[in-house]
Amino acid sequence: MAVLDGCEAQKRTPVPKEIKCPKCGEELEVFTKDGMAAEEVVCEKCGHKIEEGTKL
Repeated sequence: MAVLDGCEAQKRTPVPKEIKCPKCGEELEVFTKDGMAAEEVVCEKCGHKIEEGTKL
């Protein structure tokens, strides 16, 4: 039941975060969960990958 989820549901919901690509500095939007990337993100400018589970 969604009504009873309370604060626990927020921990499972990925949150968007703007970071700079560590290789070229391009702005990237990464969805995070518990301080880690929730999915793989690829920089459109240089192709650098931020793997799922990477600590941000």
